[in-house]
Amino acid sequence: MITRRLTALAHSGLQALDEPTVRAVVRQAVRDVRAAPIPPPADSPSDPALAEVRRVVDDLATTTHQLGELMLEVAPAYLSDTAAADLLVSLCEQLGETLDNGLVARRYAMSGDRRALHGTIL
Repeated sequence: MITRRLTALAHSGLQALDEPTVRAVVRQAVRDVRAAPIPPPADSPSDPALAEVRRVVDDLATTTHQLGELMLEVAPAYLSDTAAADLLVSLCEQLGETLDNGLVARRYAMSGDRRALHGTIL
């Protein structure tokens, strides 16, 4: 996907693909892939209450990912959790979020793996 998008940009007459342009293309591709709807499990629940719980969990994961992207803007992925914590503590206080949950959201935004949320947010 990234290769196709960069090739299309190059063929559109753009003279040079500088680092910020490539970053923007990669960032958008990652967002597009993560935002793609997740197909329902093969054993989709016939119980409406269970289906509603799954929908709420999916919404919570989506919101947490957005929060994680905000955390990454303040504390980029190359920073350790310890270094990121120093930068995120005041942001988390302003948002009314615990620092631990802010760090979890940051890790989830980096990985896209819901297991990062286990035991904290989910």
